[in-house]
Amino acid sequence: IVVNAKAKSNNNDIIKLKNIINDLDNRLLKREAALFAFSVDINNPNVLRITELWEDLKSLQDHLKTPHVDIFRNEMAKNPIEIEAHFYEANEISYPG
Repeated sequence: IVVNAKAKSNNNDIIKLKNIINDLDNRLLKREAALFAFSVDINNPNVLRITELWEDLKSLQDHLKTPHVDIFRNEMAKNPIEIEAHFYEANEISYPG
């Protein structure tokens, strides 16, 4: 399962979001059965891109029930950050070229 999300807000709120994600990443996300990637949009420093790769749908569903996701949601509710997320089923393929 691939999660492709975009968080957009003003500079101060994006910095807060990066700090929240950094705290979670350092303490908890490394224990998950997934790969996480967070990056700032090269054309807009007020946009944070989030990409997650999950082994399967159950792993993602279990993750969404964890206490650290609740912490993340609670912190997000304190900041006016617009988040758009898309979820995909995907299969890895060899390099097509």
